[in-house]
Amino acid sequence: MKKPTKAIICAAGLGTRFLPQTKAMPKEMLPIIDRPVIQLIVEEAVSAGVTEIIIVTGSTKRAIEDHFDRSDELEAELREKGKHDKADEIKKIAELANFVYVRQKGTPKGNARPILNAQHLIDDDEPFFVFFADDFFRSEVPRAKQLLEAYEKTGKSVISLIEVDKKDADKYGMAAIDTKIDQHTFQLTQLVEKPGEKNAPSNLASVGGYLLTADILPIIAKEKADKNGEITLADSINELAQQDEVYGRFIEGIWHDTGDQLKYIKAVVDVALESDEYGEKLAKYLRERLDKSL
Repeated sequence: MKKPTKAIICAAGLGTRFLPQTKAMPKEMLPIIDRPVIQLIVEEAVSAGVTEIIIVTGSTKRAIEDHFDRSDELEAELREKGKHDKADEIKKIAELANFVYVRQKGTPKGNARPILNAQHLIDDDEPFFVFFADDFFRSEVPRAKQLLEAYEKTGKSVISLIEVDKKDADKYGMAAIDTKIDQHTFQLTQLVEKPGEKNAPSNLASVGGYLLTADILPIIAKEKADKNGEITLADSINELAQQDEVYGRFIEGIWHDTGDQLKYIKAVVDVALESDEYGEKLAKYLRERLDKSL
């Protein structure tokens, strides 16, 4: 069974919710304290054995390439000032993996389009990760490692699942479960898109993060646009589930979606509160600030 060594990161979105900030800076570069969101995802993938990161981008995304490139001049200046730890840190970022950049193009659009754009870089028998560049997990074991664990048990495609209240089932693709493999791994029959509370097949929702076998590539290639005019991973996963086994892995950890302002602020605050350096001071400040506003 082949080990996954490649990850596709979908990073072509315009980030319109964060304008004017994202006019010049990609939303994927919004910082979670001192690291951009996309770096957190790259580090997660590398922890699971990924050596090649394929980032599917759009226009105005040059800052992503610059971030993962070497900056000899900056490193030299930092070392000259005695800041060797900072110089080592930015050098390490460039050495995390081999980075490949692909420009997203073609219609119909949708969250499966980046995979079509990058499929020439995936071998016919090669499993690969897919991540979106605006969501991540805080967890002791990285999400990618948890997906890998499920793949090593099953040898099949695995998607990330979280538990949600059924009243929120109108916001997610909800998993219909066939068989429970273990405490965290389930065989899926399908994903039901935003079914609502009464029609939700379970309380497990699909979120970003996939470890897919190459069997899905021809399915995506022939997929027709949905009612919104897009080709989606959910539709292709459902078709794959009719032909073969597809599994869901309940991800142990806290999921963060940084796709809008409030969710982004929550992610930053949550990560900051866990800091050994300033988490306690921030918690004290927030308590004092909230007391004053009441």
